[in-house]
Amino acid sequence: MLILLCGIVLLHIAILVLLFVSTIVNAWSISSAFSSDLWFNCTTINEVQKCNPADTGVWIQAVQALMILSIIFSVISLFLFFCQLFTLQKGGRFFLTGAFQIFACLFIMCGAIIYTVMKHTWVPPDRSYGFSYILAWLAFPLALISGLIYVILRKRE
Repeated sequence: MLILLCGIVLLHIAILVLLFVSTIVNAWSISSAFSSDLWFNCTTINEVQKCNPADTGVWIQAVQALMILSIIFSVISLFLFFCQLFTLQKGGRFFLTGAFQIFACLFIMCGAIIYTVMKHTWVPPDRSYGFSYILAWLAFPLALISGLIYVILRKRE
């Protein structure tokens, strides 16, 4: 049982790392001299990098908010897991922890979908998706799996 709990915590921490990296790193959309994320558009000319704040459009603010909410809900979920681990009765399920993790999963999905649909209005079409965007999509199924594991998991002595 201890190995299972360690595996669940490690999965949750891995999801948090993926979320932090995908939200912070400037690589949602890239090309040879350009990179953009949720916060800045950066251009490299003659090895000098110039960064401008992200577009103030409503859709990019929605993506920013959803990614931050996903991090917050995932952190709360991890905290609730540790609290429920010590306070939950024997045989009880981690429903609250699972619900928060599934909400985090939905926020990731909604943010990534909005960015996918609206990217063409902000970033020229010759630029490809970067690794931060891919990490966000990778965090989505992992968070869903983690949330479902929490819902199914029962506390044992």
